Amino acid sequence: MRETPRPQGTAGDAGPELPQRRPGCAFAHTTGASGSGTPHRSVCRPPHTPRGARQTGPSVRPGTTPPVPGRTALLFSAVSGLSALFALTTWQIAADGPLRALDERTGRFLVGHGPRWLTEFLADLGNMQVALPVLGCALFWCLLRGERRAPVTAALAMAAVPLLVVPLKDWIARPGPLTEATGYYPSGHAATAAVAYGAAALLLAPYARRAWMMPVAAVLLTAATGIGLVLRGYHWPLDVLGSWFLCGLLLIPPALSRRSRRRSSSRTPSC
Repeated sequence: MRETPRPQGTAGDAGPELPQRRPGCAFAHTTGASGSGTPHRSVCRPPHTPRGARQTGPSVRPGTTPPVPGRTALLFSAVSGLSALFALTTWQIAADGPLRALDERTGRFLVGHGPRWLTEFLADLGNMQVALPVLGCALFWCLLRGERRAPVTAALAMAAVPLLVVPLKDWIARPGPLTEATGYYPSGHAATAAVAYGAAALLLAPYARRAWMMPVAAVLLTAATGIGLVLRGYHWPLDVLGSWFLCGLLLIPPALSRRSRRRSSSRTPSC
C-alpha cells in the first residue's frame, strides 16, 4: 500500500520548516540590526528628537550650549584689569607714593576752573537724591516688565557701594583738596553716580529703540560728575578714578545678568 504524503503546513505538523515572518515590529532581527539579538527600538516609531540636532560633548549635556572661551577670557581680563588698577591706586594713596604727589599737583591746578554754577551742578549729579531716583525708576520699569534677576542684581550692586566705600574712607583717611578733614578716598559721589547710572543703563538698554544710547548716557553722566567734583575742589582726581575702578567691578554682575537674560529670550521658540 502506498502512503500518501501529508501536506506541509497543517496544524499538527511538527516538521523542520522555519516559521514565516509576520509583518510588524515584533521581529527582532531586521536587516541592518546591530548586535546579536538587540532590536532597534527606533525602527518602528519616529524619534522625538532628530539625531542630527543633538549637540553633545564630553562635558556638556545634550542640547546645551557650551561656554564660549572668548567671552570667559574677556570677563577675566576685565576683572583682572579693574582689580589691578584699583589696587595700584589705593596703594599709591595709602603709601604716599609718587602717583599721589602728581595727583595732588594736578588737583590744585584744576580747582576753580569753569563756571561755578556749572561745576556745582555736575558735582550734584552724584548726590543720592539725584542718582538713586534714576536707578529706582529703572528698577520699577523692569519689575513691571516681569523681570526679577536683573533688577535684584542691580539693587545689590548699589547697596554694596556704601559697604565698600565707607570702610575704605576710614582706612585711607585722605585729606581733601580744600580742607584738612579726612575721608576723601574713594569718592562716594563718584561711586554713587557710576553704579546708579551704569546699572540703570544696563536695565533699560533692551527696551530702548537705540540701545547704544543708554551706556553712552551713563558714561557721560558719570564722567560729568567726576569732572564737577574735581573742578569744585570736592575730591582729588585719583579719588574719582579709584571709585570708577571699584564700581566697574560692581557693575560686572548686573552686566552678566542682563546678557544671560538676552540669551535666554533669544533662544525661546516662538509659537
